[in-house]
Amino acid sequence: MPTTPVEHAVKIRPATSADMEILGGFGALLVALHHELDDKRFIEAAKSTPLRYGQFLQSQLARPEVIVIVAEDDGGLLGYAYAASEGFDYMSLRGPAGVIHDLFVDPGRRREGVGKMLLEAAMAGLKSLGAERFVLSTAHRNEAARSLFAAMGFRPTMIEMTREADD
Repeated sequence: MPTTPVEHAVKIRPATSADMEILGGFGALLVALHHELDDKRFIEAAKSTPLRYGQFLQSQLARPEVIVIVAEDDGGLLGYAYAASEGFDYMSLRGPAGVIHDLFVDPGRRREGVGKMLLEAAMAGLKSLGAERFVLSTAHRNEAARSLFAAMGFRPTMIEMTREADD
C-alpha cells in the first residue's frame, strides 16, 4: 500500500524565552562561521558563547523596536532572524533604517527557502515599525548569504576593509 508523503510546513513566529537555549547555540554557530571565514577579523566562539548569545537575544525580546523571529518545523527550530528599527547612525552615514543584524539557518536545512522566509518576515516586521529602507551586513566571503541578499533586492553599498596593526 503506497504511503502519502507528509507535508512539513515551516512556520515563522516571534521568538520566546523558551527558544533561547537553541538560539544561543545558533548564535554560536554564526560566530564560528564568521571566524572560519576570516579568523583575524571575526571573534572565535567560546564555550560561553551559546549562553551569552541566548542571554543577549533574550534581553532584546521586550524592546518594541526589535524583532526576533524563528523558523519552526514540527516543533523544531530551523533558524532565526534578529533585526531592529534604528534611527540615524552617523558612524554608518545612514538615516533611519530597518537593520537586519542576524539571519541564521541550521546548516542541515539550508537551501530550502527558510532564510528567504525569515528575511521576508523580518522586513515585513520592520516595515510595520515604519522602516522605509533595510540594511544588513554580511561577510565578504559568505557567498551563499550574498547570493540570497542580492536575490532579495539588496545591493552592495559599503565595503569594510580590515588590516592588522602589525602588518
